[in-house]
Amino acid sequence: MMTPPGDWSDALPLILSLVCGYLLGSIPFGLILTKLAGGGDVRDIGSGNIGATNVLRTGNKPLAALTLILDAAKGTAAVWLGAQFGPGAAIVAGLGAFLGHLFPVWLGFRGGKGVATYIGVALGLYWPAALAFCVLWLLVAITTRYSSLSALVASAATVAALAFTSHWPLVALFGLLTILLYIRHGTNIRRLMKGQETRIGQSKNTS
Repeated sequence: MMTPPGDWSDALPLILSLVCGYLLGSIPFGLILTKLAGGGDVRDIGSGNIGATNVLRTGNKPLAALTLILDAAKGTAAVWLGAQFGPGAAIVAGLGAFLGHLFPVWLGFRGGKGVATYIGVALGLYWPAALAFCVLWLLVAITTRYSSLSALVASAATVAALAFTSHWPLVALFGLLTILLYIRHGTNIRRLMKGQETRIGQSKNTS
């Protein structure tokens, strides 16, 4: 039986998954946790970012680790919720979570850079991709001590690996997420090219 024109029954789960994913992804855990811990507004220090790397600049390592975990967990949670409607909805929910983290409505659409949420989405959709990302991130970070370069290399490699294994729907999703991640790291890329990027453990006002 053909679906009547204007019937939203098929599109509704995708729309709901996108919206729910976005709302989950837009929860600014770095900002919330830093304020609850008495550290003030994390946007007023370092790069002004709400992610774990900037939270680390408060000197509170456990808080930064918790931010990383929660930012990843919201991506995984969004995928799990979307999966209740099917594989396509899970992918859409993952996209929503990533967009929510990058562009949270509560913060004037100025959010984080998306690395932790990228990992969380990958973990929910295809855990080997998340594992590969983390391993490669660590290898590059240990070798170069550049957090930004590690994320850029690992995300691009994740897309290549997914293409090699013919996971085409995931290639499309993570290809888009990687492009957005690169855009959000534009300042870091320019500093890397100039040899001015801050290394892990190096003290500097911006990164």
